[in-house]
Amino acid sequence: MRRTIFTEEHDLFRETARAYYLRECAPHTEEWEHDGQVSRAAWAAAGKAGLIGWEFPEAYGGQGIRDFRYNAIMAEEMAATSSVGIGLGLQNDVLPPYLGGLTTDEQKDRWLPGVISGETVCALALSEPGAGSDLGSIATTARRDGDDWVIDGSKTFITNGILADLVIVACKTDPQARHKGISLIVVERGTPGFERGRKLDKVGMKAQDTAELFFHECRVPAGNLIGEENRGFYHMMRNLPTERLAIAVSSLAAAERAFDLALDYAKTRTAFGRPIGSFQANRFALADIRARLNAARVYVDGCIMALVDGHLTADDAAAAKYWTSETAWQAIDRCMQLFGGYGYVNEYEIARIWRDNRVQRVFGGTSEIMQEIVGRSLGL
Repeated sequence: MRRTIFTEEHDLFRETARAYYLRECAPHTEEWEHDGQVSRAAWAAAGKAGLIGWEFPEAYGGQGIRDFRYNAIMAEEMAATSSVGIGLGLQNDVLPPYLGGLTTDEQKDRWLPGVISGETVCALALSEPGAGSDLGSIATTARRDGDDWVIDGSKTFITNGILADLVIVACKTDPQARHKGISLIVVERGTPGFERGRKLDKVGMKAQDTAELFFHECRVPAGNLIGEENRGFYHMMRNLPTERLAIAVSSLAAAERAFDLALDYAKTRTAFGRPIGSFQANRFALADIRARLNAARVYVDGCIMALVDGHLTADDAAAAKYWTSETAWQAIDRCMQLFGGYGYVNEYEIARIWRDNRVQRVFGGTSEIMQEIVGRSLGL
């Protein structure tokens, strides 16, 4: 489909993003999946190319551009180039409101230059073994002791957990107040009492390091609190619509890549003396997928522009995340079916896309949580 939401500047940025992924990421797919993490050299290259933190002020190395269309381009080109693993989506889509909107000038001076250059990798530590979507139930605590916060607890499913140099940790600073007692505190690499646990062995996204984190009497300077004390839950809720739209964007980009692979395979793979795409069942299946992805593209592009214009609501973002991740999963699964037995062989890209995208229906809030949010917005 012809898309109308991008300008010439966006097209130039897309060329830069594509060149970066093809040069620095796509050739390392097998290596990074084996290692379970990407190289720091790829992060540094992204920073050098201006592909991290463009919305931060120029004084810190950013470009002062706040436009989610650039974020969408990064996700789309990552899928289109078959790149894996590098957590730039977290760094660009999720963390800027925290590091740009909740930090003091002193904190910005300390942290932003390294983040924008790619030298400093960040993580957001919210989920715990006993608390996922229910953030009010987190058990990690932070108590004030003089000029320090002392953190105790654990986190799990943390993207960039192994590589991270800065971790924004959600802590209970008022344990009796549930969600009204959460604060956000930055823990830096090398802080005594901060340890990394297992690199989790996931079904998919093998190249993206996802880890357990542990904090035992972890003493952090009081100056590492970001935002307001006991207002962390509200800070997080304000940022969730962008995160959920980013998941919708990446889900659709992966489905479009899967469709391209399936279409090419249907034209070149033969059975009974003819291309498998010439059989009506397969031709109709591909036609159905194309129509669904066209509808999803219009929907997602509309949400992107709503966010750019400041009109995307939390309910709309939840609906987009739910519908797009579910639709993309159905499309990817059907595309994989066209490959027959080869679709289940890991060396085929379609198998990796299938593995990697199952989690889109889970993180950022499960599909069931998204339905609950939308349902409540209907007055039910």
